[in-house]
Order: sequence, then C-alpha cells, then structure tokens
Amino acid sequence: MLQKLFVAAIAMLSYNLSIAQTASISTPPADTVAKAVEEPKKEPFLTITGSVDGYYKFDFAESKANSFTSFTQTHNSFSLGMASVKFEHKGDKVSAVADLGFGPRAKDFAYTDDGITQAVKQLYVSYAPAEWLKFTLGTWATHVGYELLDPQLNRNYSMSYMFTNGPFSHTGLMAEVSKGKHGAMLGISNSTDFRTPMDGQINKKFLLAQYTFAPTDKIKIYLNYVGGQNPDTSKTNQFDAVVTAKFSDKFNIGFNGTVNSTQLWDGSKNIESKAWWGSALYLNYDPKAWFGLTLRGELFGDKNQFKAFSGATEGGNIFSTTLSANFKKGGFIFIPEFRLDNASKEILFTNKDGVFTKSAVSFLIAAVYSF
Repeated sequence: MLQKLFVAAIAMLSYNLSIAQTASISTPPADTVAKAVEEPKKEPFLTITGSVDGYYKFDFAESKANSFTSFTQTHNSFSLGMASVKFEHKGDKVSAVADLGFGPRAKDFAYTDDGITQAVKQLYVSYAPAEWLKFTLGTWATHVGYELLDPQLNRNYSMSYMFTNGPFSHTGLMAEVSKGKHGAMLGISNSTDFRTPMDGQINKKFLLAQYTFAPTDKIKIYLNYVGGQNPDTSKTNQFDAVVTAKFSDKFNIGFNGTVNSTQLWDGSKNIESKAWWGSALYLNYDPKAWFGLTLRGELFGDKNQFKAFSGATEGGNIFSTTLSANFKKGGFIFIPEFRLDNASKEILFTNKDGVFTKSAVSFLIAAVYSF
C-alpha cells in the first residue's frame, strides 16, 4: 500500500512540473516579446568610388595654341587626366562626402586654390530632416550645365565651351526640396569657384537656384540660375537650361543652353552688360552594350570678345562638332574622338604656319577606368 502511494505522488509531481515548464515557454515576459519584434538598427555605411584617366591628343595644325576648352590643352603628347577617389558616408538623416582629385584635370577645376586644397573637388555635409527636404553645407560641383568634371560621367572626353566658361563649383549653403515630379534648390555661396573669399570680398555672395521637372520617366528638365558679385566687383547673372530625353534603350539626346550677362566695374559703379551665350545638342546612340557613339554640336557666341581666348580683341561665334566613340568593358572606357572647331572670323585659330584661320581640327584617344 505504501509503495502505491509513493508511485502516485511521484506521478502527480511530474505532471505539475510539466505544466509549469509549458507555461514558462508559451508566455515569455512582455518586454522580451517587444525586443523580438524590434526592427534592426540602421547603421551608417561608407561607399568608396573613383576613377583614373589619361589621353593622347594630336592637333592637325601641330600646335597646342588652338586648344581653348578645359582639360585637353596639349598637342602630340601623352597626358595625365585625373586620379579621383570619392568617400561617401550615409547615416539615417546625415551624410558627408569627401571627393578628391589629383592631376592636371583636378588642378584646372580648382584654379582659384593653391596647394593641397586643389585636390578638393567636393567636400560637404548634408542633413535631411524629411524625405522631401535636404540641406547641404560645403563645396559641391555646379548645378549649371550638361557636362561634368568626372570623365566617366561624360560621353565626349573633350569639354564644351560652355563648360569651360563655367561655373565649376560653389561653396556655401543650399536647400533642396522634392515633391513628385517636381524639385527645387535654393542656395547662397561665395563668388563662383572661390572656396575661400579673396581679401576684402567676404561679403560678396552669389544666389543659386534650380527647378527640375520630370513629366515622364524618360524626360527631365532642369532650369538653373547663378548670379552675384564677382571678386573684381563686376556683377554676373547666368541662366541655364538642360533637357534630357530617352527614346529607347539605344538612343537618347541631351540639350544645354546658357546665357551669361556681366556688368563690368569702371572703378566707381557697374556699367553696361557684356554677354556671351551657348547652345549644344548631344546625340547618344548605343547599338551594343559595349559600344556607343556621341555626336556633340555646340554653337558658342560672344559678340564682345571670345571668352575662351583672353587675347582676342574681337567677338564672334564658334561652331564645334565632336564625334566620340565609347568602347566599354566593365569599368573601362576607351574613347577615340574627332573634333572640328570653326570660328566666324580669322582671329582665334591658327594653321601650321602660325597664320590665323577659321578652323581647327584635332584627334584624341582617351582611357578611363572607374570603380
């Protein structure tokens, strides 16, 4: 009898322990449940990109005196372009960019700087309190124009006259807003291309503005403005428009038009305005994923004096045609390019004998690798 009672007690004890264990597993504490369903914390991440490029150029007049656009002012020479590296760190609302370049291309871009600061292409911090709003403080490449400093982002290797006449960069503060198909930017900066104001120019500022509209996924419109007082006390206003349109996976076009008006300073006041303008059409055709062609036609005009050549005493027009092929493999692009520049007057280009002529012809090959 005692043995039966002992077995029964053991059985009841085991049953109670089993219920207690089941209850503890199926009903964890409330704070444990909350931790289990928390979203993983987003950590900032760093991306590193960059590029290197070089080129060889031959001018059929056998002179570099006919080179009036940025970055390719050589003849019969293998030349360095730029070694570039871009660090971009993104957080939830704050991000920072350090975009550095080394070589002749970067030096020409930062022509107002000396020493190590010439390596700074872009350097800025951004704060986005909402998805539709972002503030940026620092130095960034200009919003004006179709072409960009980094060669892998252009299809022509040589640059347009509009790009050469700037602006290149801005240093200041800007705010960007976006809503659906529309976007806008408003900013204030130092004088164009000046990261550090010249002595006595601290209070001279430029106003920056941009409006963007994308009526469809294949069409984008950019209306740009930059204006203010230059270090030499002249006043500049520049209006610029860029339109891109994609017709198919193989064919797209780009258009850039700009007008610059500058009021000169006579020592006591700003006097009459001197204007220059430009217009360019880019036809981009990619029959294969590894091969593409770009034809750029640009008309640049300055009735007062050629901006591209400080020694010119007269004004006129230049029509430039550039045909570039792009052979692509991964991050590598090989670019053979043929260019013809034709001026309305014989005051700009020279032939082999050093005599002024209306036309200049050049050929170049370039190699660009980006990662």
